[in-house]
Amino acid sequence: MTTPVIDMRCRPAFLHDFFGATPGTAAFETARWLNRRVGSHDDSHFTASLTRDGFLDVVRQAGLSRAVLVGRQIPSQRLSNDLIHDIVHQHEVLIGIAGVDPASDGLAAVDEAERAIGQLGLAAIDIEPGFGEPARRADDRVFYPVYETCARLGVPVCLMTGPTTPDPAFNDPAPVARVARDFPQLSIVCYHGFWPNVDQVVGLAFRHENIHVIPDMYLFVPGSQRYVDAANGFMADQFLFGSSYPFRPISQSIDDFIALGFRESVLDKVLHGNAERLLGLRH
Repeated sequence: MTTPVIDMRCRPAFLHDFFGATPGTAAFETARWLNRRVGSHDDSHFTASLTRDGFLDVVRQAGLSRAVLVGRQIPSQRLSNDLIHDIVHQHEVLIGIAGVDPASDGLAAVDEAERAIGQLGLAAIDIEPGFGEPARRADDRVFYPVYETCARLGVPVCLMTGPTTPDPAFNDPAPVARVARDFPQLSIVCYHGFWPNVDQVVGLAFRHENIHVIPDMYLFVPGSQRYVDAANGFMADQFLFGSSYPFRPISQSIDDFIALGFRESVLDKVLHGNAERLLGLRH
């Protein structure tokens, strides 16, 4: 593979039990189960990243030009943004995204977002409306101060979506349209691509060019061909690659991605060009 590849969703196993950090536990078996559900050839491949050096080896062996490590702040999983910074800051191949939880932390989440971008040098902010307690939708006003902050700082906001949302009712892409309309200068990234609600999120992206779609591991399950069709057309500048490692092998995901039928003129965009623009990597 000669085309540069930026993996927009990539976390090492050592980061948390949820990612398979502790072999022999129920969480480890759940990570293996999820790998099988999304078509991984090796459901234990992620054990290669149980150490920091192991994770770097995985990234380099896959030939990535950059790997984006996504932080997380939800009641069941708190990943310190300082930890994300500590993992990525000495390695040019790694980029960090900060997690904040406006629903739990209120205006402190704005301060943390500003610190994560301005002081820690992280590249974007991740929030997870449907995973809070209580679950919320993306257009809930509690998130608006963070949206305003990201728009002002010129960094993307990343929304966690998808079928693992505890209540499927909160995997509805429709509220994102209001956010896109209210913040037209804000780049909005939809991790997991709101699968299986493919048609709906593709429709939103048609209407709002500031919505970006990364189905990551759900690109390799039934019903996802519409993503590819859209990326081959109007959504060419709004679609990006992500492996969702450790829940899918990076190298296999790259190979599977290329085999899905993207037009040659689109591949450079979706594999790296759109990510470079979104994260401000072009100088």
